[in-house]
Amino acid sequence: MLKQEQVLQIEPQNELKFVGPFSQPVTSYMKLTNPTDKKVLFKIKTTAPKKYCVRPNSGLINAEQSAQIAICLQPFRYDPNEKNKHKFMVQTVFAPETGDANLETLWKEISPEQLMDSKLKCVFEMPDQEQQSGSTAGEAQRATVHSEVNDTPKTAQEASLSHSGDSVELQKATKEIQRLREIESELREALFAAKNEKWELEDEKGLAAPNRYAPPAEQPPTMYFIAIAIVVGLVGILLGKFLL
Repeated sequence: MLKQEQVLQIEPQNELKFVGPFSQPVTSYMKLTNPTDKKVLFKIKTTAPKKYCVRPNSGLINAEQSAQIAICLQPFRYDPNEKNKHKFMVQTVFAPETGDANLETLWKEISPEQLMDSKLKCVFEMPDQEQQSGSTAGEAQRATVHSEVNDTPKTAQEASLSHSGDSVELQKATKEIQRLREIESELREALFAAKNEKWELEDEKGLAAPNRYAPPAEQPPTMYFIAIAIVVGLVGILLGKFLL
């Protein structure tokens, strides 16, 4: 059974790119354009409904009009060695001539040969590692200058030992800050996962409609506030100890 060719023009055509860091929500955009003289209904599904919020995830596009779709990837712990298998599907169908049809009922009654669909895969990218290394080196250099300006004059041997000690302390502080940031990221990911649990919709093909809107701004649990406060406090103490 042959399916109809996709009538909408989809940008991008094949890949949705998300650029990290992924310790906070990252949004990518999709543009749907209807070049025909008929109204077109669309619905967006994904293989990972818990991971994404899509706005809007369904709707109607008038003749020769476009729709902008925002796709928000929730925070997670990124592993470059883990193969990403997330995919999106854009399903479309020509709208009925009568405008009072119930859309929910309409989608259930559509025959497979009426459907048009396109698939896109998700690609995760991290910023250039060299830029990140340069930023870290710049911070270390500023910290060293700050220390030299505020210290009293020392002998060459004392200065050398002090500089070496500062470098070791900086490395320890950097590692500790990175570890605390990973803990914070895991806490945020757990919170978003818990909030998104009730928005999951599965169908028999393993594809589900993602959230149309991001989860409402609810008051985070008390324990979450405490955990975040501890992480931020420890980071502040480490930075203050080194810089002052």
